[in-house]
Amino acid sequence: MVRLVPSVVDMSIDAPARIVTRSLLIRLLSVMGAAIGFYLPLSVVPLFAKQSGSDLAAGLATVALLVATVLGELGTPRLTARLGYRRSLALGLTLLGLPTVILIADASPATILTVSVVRGLGFAICTVAGGALTAESVPADRRGEGLAVVGLVSGMTSIVALPAGVWAAARWGFAPVFAATAVLTLAALASIPALPGRAAPDGTERNSGVLAGLLRRDLRRPAAVFAFSTAAVGVLVTFLPLALIGRPAWVAATALLVQPTAATAARWVAGRLGDRGGAARLLASGLVLAVLGMAALALTGSPAAVVGGALAFGIGFGLLQNTTLTLMYDRAPDQALTVSAIWNSAYDLGMAAGALVAGFLVTAYGYQWVFVLTAASMLPAFALLRGAPR
Repeated sequence: MVRLVPSVVDMSIDAPARIVTRSLLIRLLSVMGAAIGFYLPLSVVPLFAKQSGSDLAAGLATVALLVATVLGELGTPRLTARLGYRRSLALGLTLLGLPTVILIADASPATILTVSVVRGLGFAICTVAGGALTAESVPADRRGEGLAVVGLVSGMTSIVALPAGVWAAARWGFAPVFAATAVLTLAALASIPALPGRAAPDGTERNSGVLAGLLRRDLRRPAAVFAFSTAAVGVLVTFLPLALIGRPAWVAATALLVQPTAATAARWVAGRLGDRGGAARLLASGLVLAVLGMAALALTGSPAAVVGGALAFGIGFGLLQNTTLTLMYDRAPDQALTVSAIWNSAYDLGMAAGALVAGFLVTAYGYQWVFVLTAASMLPAFALLRGAPR
């Protein structure tokens, strides 16, 4: 008698691939370390510079951090292709966390700006090399959901770390914040030996061509759509608290908490829906919500409109975050480093450009019209959705 044994091969075809693997769990440790290293002192360093007597350094610290991050992101693909993932992430975490210790002993403007530049380079390496490693650590057919898991961990860490740094500095002083940043960031180095050590398998030439990647229409369009939304984020986080001066303090605090929380949750939803029905179809929904949410922020006299606008914008931004990144990885699966560099550069350049341009417009038009103009500035992004592959 012949026994009928269930086919292992047939069963594995229908079973979905696992997302949360040992490799991804280990990767999440370095994700948390990088998020803490970036966000815990982010708002503390300008306060530290101002208290040290340098208003100029207070204004330039964040600018230096972001400019160095963008420049570092453009060079990281070639660096990682040479060093591999493990050594690149170790270098990034070290540059991001260790220099904050210097600020405990030296509060001069030159030191503050130098530390900001070095930290920006470290964060660039962590985001680009780490992003490429994440994309290669999750199954291709569940990439959207896998990226959402990492985004959820990174987002929740940043939501806690950013206000925690300001609170701790007010309660215990600046030195404990800088020391904690170094310790918690460098602690993530313990996870590095368990990560894959190789760079992208196709070598330097195929994975370090950022400019070549920008020439590809299928990569350039999602990156541009995302940049439109990140410019709006730069406006929101910079000018919404200023626009609400004179209003109840809880309105600005609630809006600034709701926006990133909604974005983090929406990334998870976008990952699940995108893997099941195609990521491209979520782009239009994300843009519509982002535009409507930003326009609602102009109603600064209504707490409900402000908080509701932050909620809608956060959901739209979260959808765009996960969807654009997933699309780019799907369209260039053999160029993970290049995709990571382009997407992260769009993130940081968009935020910086949005805040900079809005700063000039505020004096002429006021905060309410700046929010309206920011919403209108996202409308051209809809033209980039035409003909997008489904």
